[in-house]
Amino acid sequence: MNTASRMGILGGTFDPIHFGHLDVAAAARRSLELTEVVFVPSRTPPHRSTAPIASGYHRFAMVALAVADESAYRVGDQELRAGGPSYTSVTLERHARAGVRASQLFFIIGADAFAEISSWHDYPNVLNLANFVVVSRPSHPISALRRRLPDLASRMRDAWTDVDQDSIPGETWVWLVDAETRDVSSSGIRTRLAHAKPIDQHVPPAVAAYLEHHQIYGAGATDSSLHD
Repeated sequence: MNTASRMGILGGTFDPIHFGHLDVAAAARRSLELTEVVFVPSRTPPHRSTAPIASGYHRFAMVALAVADESAYRVGDQELRAGGPSYTSVTLERHARAGVRASQLFFIIGADAFAEISSWHDYPNVLNLANFVVVSRPSHPISALRRRLPDLASRMRDAWTDVDQDSIPGETWVWLVDAETRDVSSSGIRTRLAHAKPIDQHVPPAVAAYLEHHQIYGAGATDSSLHD
């Protein structure tokens, strides 16, 4: 069996992190037997017209709290420390310079976000910098991706949970993971907090306590133009 480590990377604004993010990470790790998953909060997401509501400090802290009980999870601050927009291709190239092969990298993303991959910076080259692990999200099944993205259909593979690791190709692919993930969004959480509604079913207890203590999100959380 191939013992080479496989690193999962889950990028996002995490404004705030929630159970949907954690479900996606767990499904990707389980299906592709990832050695670890690194959660990477973005500094300035290029797909958003405004900056995140919570500071990078708070978003990093919330992610760290959310993953503290999982030994295979950790949080990275490379995008928060870098200047300018947070581009996935730049983050992946940084790992390449550190000696991590593209075939060992697995960029984790929800099916809703991956459907817009053609609008990303450095597309299509970004797909050569790592494997992409696309996980189904509520109302965004992975079964629709081959039809929606016909130019990428030949690169798509169905992920698995019980397989000889030696059969994994050395090149990069788009792995499709069909999994149950909770219907939670960061914008929905911000809206609930702005209306003093409970969020216990949306975020881990430690994150809920952090939000209660710091009172980060106010009336501006109802802005539906902000993406997760």
